[in-house]
Amino acid sequence: MAVHTPERHTLRGTAGRPGSQDDVLVRSGRVRALLAVARVLTGFFFLWAFLDKTFGLGKATPSAGAWIRGGHPTEGFLLHGTTGPFAHLFDSVAGAWWLDTLFMLGLLGVGAAMILGIGMGVAAASGTLMMAFMWLVTLWPGANPFMDDHWMIALVLLITAATGAGSYYGLGGRWARLRLVREHRWLI
Repeated sequence: MAVHTPERHTLRGTAGRPGSQDDVLVRSGRVRALLAVARVLTGFFFLWAFLDKTFGLGKATPSAGAWIRGGHPTEGFLLHGTTGPFAHLFDSVAGAWWLDTLFMLGLLGVGAAMILGIGMGVAAASGTLMMAFMWLVTLWPGANPFMDDHWMIALVLLITAATGAGSYYGLGGRWARLRLVREHRWLI
């Protein structure tokens, strides 16, 4: 749990020992601000994708293809954007109701958690898993045989969670003090 004290900003209890101090320290106000900005921008990346696919805001999803109008958020990309050895596997589940639902809930959950600064560990793990699957869909990326933006987004998710960035200009500190979260540390 991230705890803000007047003398320093530390992560506490992340090793599963409530109240113990780990050796992860973020003392610089500038670094905390940068981590908060990275957290919120990454959250908005996920939340925008959710909103655009849900309501068909016309950026990546036309109005007629909106999820609320019966569109399938996973269908277009999985049918037309897949390459590599797993293309047939992904094509076979394109537009499935269960995949659409999981994908959209993932976008909303990761986006909201990152923007609010709550549930950062779960958001980082879920978002990283989503990015790994999206990377597999396009295996091998065109510009670089391994690296693409999916891994960079996953890295930002993991760094912000590991540094307790949810408490930097977010609700992470308050969230960590909730009884449910204190009893179930994985919710931090």
